[in-house]
Amino acid sequence: MLDNFVTPDLYPAAPELFLVTMAMVLIFVDLAFGEARRWIVGALTVATLVGAAVITVLTADGQSTLTFSNLFADDPLADFLKLLTYLSVIMVIIYGRGYLAERGLDKGEYYLLVLFATLGMMVMISAASFVTLYLGLELLSLSLYALVAIDRDSVRSTEAAMKYFVLGSMASGLLLYGMSMLYGATGTLEINGVAQAVMQMQAPKAIMVFGLVFTVAGIAFKLGLAPFHMWIPDVYHGAPTPITLLIGSAPKFAAFAMTIRLLVYGLLGLAIEWQKMMLIMAVISIGLGNLAAVAQTNLKRMLAYSAISHMGFMVLGLASGILSLPANPYVAVSAYSASLYYMVAYVLMSLGAFGVILLLSRNGHEAENLEDFKGLNQRSPVFAAVMLMLMFSMAGIPFFIGFFAKFSVLLTLIFAGHTVIAIAAVMFSLVGAFYYLRVVKLMYFDAPLDTAPLRCNLDLRIVLIANGIAVAWLGMFPDSVMVYCHEVMLSLIG
Repeated sequence: MLDNFVTPDLYPAAPELFLVTMAMVLIFVDLAFGEARRWIVGALTVATLVGAAVITVLTADGQSTLTFSNLFADDPLADFLKLLTYLSVIMVIIYGRGYLAERGLDKGEYYLLVLFATLGMMVMISAASFVTLYLGLELLSLSLYALVAIDRDSVRSTEAAMKYFVLGSMASGLLLYGMSMLYGATGTLEINGVAQAVMQMQAPKAIMVFGLVFTVAGIAFKLGLAPFHMWIPDVYHGAPTPITLLIGSAPKFAAFAMTIRLLVYGLLGLAIEWQKMMLIMAVISIGLGNLAAVAQTNLKRMLAYSAISHMGFMVLGLASGILSLPANPYVAVSAYSASLYYMVAYVLMSLGAFGVILLLSRNGHEAENLEDFKGLNQRSPVFAAVMLMLMFSMAGIPFFIGFFAKFSVLLTLIFAGHTVIAIAAVMFSLVGAFYYLRVVKLMYFDAPLDTAPLRCNLDLRIVLIANGIAVAWLGMFPDSVMVYCHEVMLSLIG
């Protein structure tokens, strides 16, 4: 056994090894400095993520590399998504620091769990095998379950954590069962090996389709697609707002990577089967998400249903690239890059929207209802302008990043011949514009319930303003990100 052991190349996994090492160091730092100097732990966590980003850039060579017996992949898609993940988690920490400190939740275990959740995302993003993918998924999920329940004195948070745990366990079981069926049919756990077996028709198609159904169900849960969306509104509402912000941002990149590697890269030979399922779930998600959000008075629940709708839009891009792949690979890659661009746009908008909620949630008050945004322009014109740009962008109003994200996905739908679905998506988006513009109306045309001026830490102010500027800047100059998304997807699919 030892004679056949091959020492793995650790270089492609250097960011993961660095992060897990620093997580161990973080435990001892927290014990050494205690509660009095908790800011040191937070600063060290941010420094760890920055260090991981630097290592990711330095180890990126534009090539696809496999290591750990073909379990782990390092390629341009993984590098790009990891950098986006680091940035998102850093923003989550900065946005949530004041909120957590006021409520006594700024603990060492919070930062440790955030790092382990980030590690799980990184493993998922680089997964080249069912084993690696599932390990990363469970590391991420278990960390998020604990984070949702971090406020042990809150009945609402505890209830949300229990719902998330039960439904998440069911979804993980569905995904694992689907993977086991695919393994039984192909005889390999490597995603590349599964792809070859499917393309060469070496596996029984009936068993493959059976396993595909369970795999798609597990993916739909992690993305939050209807009808596997039941956990999102309750978890978004019940979790502390910084944890809601974390769940609604960085893990989306890991879920995107899982979808691309499993369906587009691994099961492309069964594309006709899973395309139909994804299109149906996407249309239902867009319709249900927008219609349900209209009835919400709680902003966190409104953004939860909005997330369901946005994930439906993202999936439309993935599904629309299938029919054009054999005839025109360039159009197919454009569809996948449109989905990636949409995911980047959504996470950026979601970070900013929950950042404004955290800004208003001070002195123990949870500013999560629509009425809390009344007269925000009179209290702080700058932050009201930031929220206005975010709401306009989410509604798809020109010229913000959300408009071009929706526009690029709709173009791919039309090129793929799904004109009816594109029209339906536009009609539901018009419904969704109502509840976004309602927030703008409250900020600019209603009298404020609280006239106290808004004060916040300098770092939160800088990051939140930069977030709003990025939404506007990338809307006016979308090519800077669109071109890179296309190059990343071309390196993987082309």
